[in-house]
Parts: sequence; structure tokens; C-alpha cells
Amino acid sequence: MGSISIIGTGNMARTIGARAVAGGNTVEIMGRDQSKAAGLAKALGGGTTTGEWGAAPAGDIVVVALLHDGVVPAVTQYGDALAGKVIVDISNPFNSAFDGLAHREETSVAQEADRAAPAGAHVVKAFNTVFRHVLEKGRPDIFIAGDDAQAKASVEAFIASLGLRALDVGGLKMAHWLEGVGVVTVGLANHGVGDLNFSLGVTGLPA
Repeated sequence: MGSISIIGTGNMARTIGARAVAGGNTVEIMGRDQSKAAGLAKALGGGTTTGEWGAAPAGDIVVVALLHDGVVPAVTQYGDALAGKVIVDISNPFNSAFDGLAHREETSVAQEADRAAPAGAHVVKAFNTVFRHVLEKGRPDIFIAGDDAQAKASVEAFIASLGLRALDVGGLKMAHWLEGVGVVTVGLANHGVGDLNFSLGVTGLPA
């Protein structure tokens, strides 16, 4: 099992943290509000600890569980404290209507975070195509994108520890399209499916 630091104290931080603890991982919670971080760590149990915001995370994998507009500023603020870490961006940069991306260029939050990250750190996009309660209660496929093979292997092993399947979609430039898939899931929830009780995945056909 691995050592995981989670930057953030919201619903996705709680859900990923709970599955990580259940999967036997060592978990650290880091938040701007130290009392919220301590409260989440206590709720998660399993020896979950708290770290100081901006200090070097204890985990080899650092899950940035923040809203999309907070990811790059956090990575920038942590700076060299993230050197050598695998940084996981889970955000969805939705526009105000939730029918498109907040950025118009062919980029992604993950790519911008990678540009802001220190040397030796590697960013992987993951978890953004699944609704929180489905991640909490179900067994959804988790799509990932990243440029570093070892970093992706570490994230794949972490996802496996959660009892889930990671599916690699390619290099970090594919994070842009994964963010687009996040928009598609909202469109399906509002139209074709009509609720939030689903996830997108891959079903193989017999050879």
C-alpha cells in the first residue's frame, strides 16, 4: 500500500480519503483551515494524520482535491515542497453553465499544474470523470492521463488499492479531453440518464 497526502478538506477529499484508508494506505490531510483538516483526519480514522498547509507533504502521492481555480495556485504555493512527488489533479474546470470548460484553449488544469510544479514532480489527471457518491459507493473505472510512466504506475497501484480499475488514456495532453468527458457526464446526468447514479467505463468484448 502507499502513502497519500490529500490537499483539501471537501467532499472529494473525504471520499478518496475514506477509500484510501479502507485500502490500507497511510493518509495525511492538509487544508488551509487546520481545524477542518484535523476534523477530517479524525473522521477518517485509521491513523490519518494532518500536515501543515504549504509544508512538504508526507505522502509519495499528493491528491489535490480542490476546485479547479485553486489547483495551480496551491501547486505554486507549495513549490519545492512537491519536488519528487506524484501530483494528482482531480478537478473539473466547468463553465458557469456546466456545459463547457472554463478555459477555451486546448489545455487543462493538469497541464497548467505541471507547468507550475517543481522539477522532479509529475502530474497525473484522475478521478474527474466520476461523481463523488458513485466513487463512494460504487466500483467505477478511473481514467488517468500523464506523461511519466512511473508516476502513472504509482497512481494505478493506488487506484487498485481502492478496489477500482485504472484505465490509462495516454499522455498529459489527454487531460484536456478527460476534462471534456467531465462535461459529458454532467450532460448525461441532466439529459440522457437523468440522474447522477452512473459512471462511464469500458466494457470489453470477447476476443
